[in-house]
Amino acid sequence: MAESDEQLAERLATAAGQILTDLRARGAHEGKALGKAGDEAANAMLMRELRAARPDDAILSEEEKDNVARCQSRRAWIVDPLDGTREYGEGRSDWAVHVALAVGGVPTVGAVALPGLGVTLTSGAPKPLEPANVPPKMLVSRTRPAAEAVYVAEAMGAELLAMGSAGAKAMAVVLGQADIYLHTGGQYEWDNCAPAAVAAAAGLHVSRVDGSPLVYNCENPYLPDLLICRKEFAAEALRLAADYSPH
Repeated sequence: MAESDEQLAERLATAAGQILTDLRARGAHEGKALGKAGDEAANAMLMRELRAARPDDAILSEEEKDNVARCQSRRAWIVDPLDGTREYGEGRSDWAVHVALAVGGVPTVGAVALPGLGVTLTSGAPKPLEPANVPPKMLVSRTRPAAEAVYVAEAMGAELLAMGSAGAKAMAVVLGQADIYLHTGGQYEWDNCAPAAVAAAAGLHVSRVDGSPLVYNCENPYLPDLLICRKEFAAEALRLAADYSPH
């Protein structure tokens, strides 16, 4: 039986995570050099396998030279071989591998491997959401929390939770460890396509910070902001984000 898009995404994200885990365990590199070696090794495998399995589809990878001819394709694989290079290089667990398929610009299939936790979350097998945290927990960058997110958290009475990679933060909402991930500090399509697909399949709210849909396989892959949260918090988070103005 042919491998489905969901199965392919899960297999490749998990395999890339294993390559990265093994590379770090060998101890030949550390810090930035480890991150660079990990990016290259995981990307090489993902490109090889995707081209073999889906030769007619387009690919957008953080680690490949972009070719905007991909925009002519209805199906585009969007991958980040190592999301959270800094965290990976520091020996932390809050990093991820993203493998996603956008169809007609919609994040349709996604797999996010969290090798540090030993799990791969996918759009093909969503788990039931855990009850909301009381008070709600809101994720922010551990190195540069966005002022908008801090403002929204304070207004909602939410507890701030600092974490590394975008994929790790989005999956913390899927796993029930947090409730709201509001990001306004700039990202690219590979940072959030797989997380968006997994989160939407799990029944979470997924949008831009102005409430419009996330659209993928655009000529310019810059996709600066997003909101992934439990649906019961979406309207308030969007309203407060719109109200925010820098002092």
